[in-house]
Amino acid sequence: MYNSVFQSAMQWQAAAMSAMKMSMSAAAVIQVRTMQMSLGTMKPAEAIRMVLEKPSVLMRAVELSARALGENKGLAAATIAGIAPIQQATQANAKRLSAKVTSTSKRKG
Repeated sequence: MYNSVFQSAMQWQAAAMSAMKMSMSAAAVIQVRTMQMSLGTMKPAEAIRMVLEKPSVLMRAVELSARALGENKGLAAATIAGIAPIQQATQANAKRLSAKVTSTSKRKG
């Protein structure tokens, strides 16, 4: 009995950590993109990417969550599966955008 409770708690903790990592990456992306928009330095390609990436990532998240639920893995596993593509996209964006900010500040400073 305790093993299943412990496993469930560990799954939910992993889901919470995934959500936290995704939220932190998203905040960094929002910060950089807001700065680019306010300064007028956002490239058209970045603006298009900002809009078009969301539907595909959302559909992938829905697909992975549905698969986890269909395989009867439980709600925590479905949550983790659904957060994964969003977390990957936000982390990739944060890394890409922070590299641009860093290289731009090095050139100016």
